[in-house]
Amino acid sequence: MRNKTLLLYIAVFFATLLLSAIQPKEYFTWFLEVIPAIIGFIILALTYKRFSFTNFTYGFILLHCIILFVGGHYTYAEVPLFDWIRDTFHQSRNNYDKVGHFAQGFVPAMIIRELFIRKKVIANQAFFSFIVVAICLAISAAYEWIEWGVSVCTGDGGDAFLGTQGYVWDTQSDMLFATIGAITMVIGFSKLQDRNLLPKK
Repeated sequence: MRNKTLLLYIAVFFATLLLSAIQPKEYFTWFLEVIPAIIGFIILALTYKRFSFTNFTYGFILLHCIILFVGGHYTYAEVPLFDWIRDTFHQSRNNYDKVGHFAQGFVPAMIIRELFIRKKVIANQAFFSFIVVAICLAISAAYEWIEWGVSVCTGDGGDAFLGTQGYVWDTQSDMLFATIGAITMVIGFSKLQDRNLLPKK
């Protein structure tokens, strides 16, 4: 059953990746947005025999990849549903990128937490949740550096990837949403994840 589930996840991954590649808004931006998911897939495939995550975690990783694919296809500033939300609720910008950054905190928190628990990385549980959230914030900050670097190196070509939409505090709010995502996972989903980590009887 586990292998069938993973095969389904892989099929959905490649199907949504291919769909996102069909006439995207701009291919350079599409490539920049989907490449983290592709790199992540390769890493997970290469390390699968040495360490495989639960299907619970793989499912959320897949969801994060789909979020990246949608953002790559439309660009994060022009996802149609969030254009509608912007116009309907009189928001100042398309906020799909905040969904992406929330996932950027939530899913890594799930990955790190499972890895640390199963590998028994941290003995002192009092600091466990804090360390998981801190690592996710570091990942978010590093990604902001990458966005900044790409934008500087490519000029106008990287503007859609940066996706600030004229919002001066975009970088800080991106990291805030990643932090909220990580905290949400640790507080709201840790018990559910623990149940999935228990060996089947």
